[in-house]
Amino acid sequence: MIQVTRLDGKEYYINPHQIESIEVRPDTTLLMLSGKYVVVREKISEVIERIIDYRRQIGAFKNEE
Repeated sequence: MIQVTRLDGKEYYINPHQIESIEVRPDTTLLMLSGKYVVVREKISEVIERIIDYRRQIGAFKNEE
């Protein structure tokens, strides 16, 4: 799970494997596989870095090398 912050300041965790796409509209908007949009305070580069860090922690890159 990765931590993100809603625009109202509430922090919570989402499963990065459920993110279908990420857009900047101008706020960072995550489109989830469920069709739900999640708008977060973090910049797109921060979200991507958190996803990469999470995947390293769970050993996901070993299968992708």
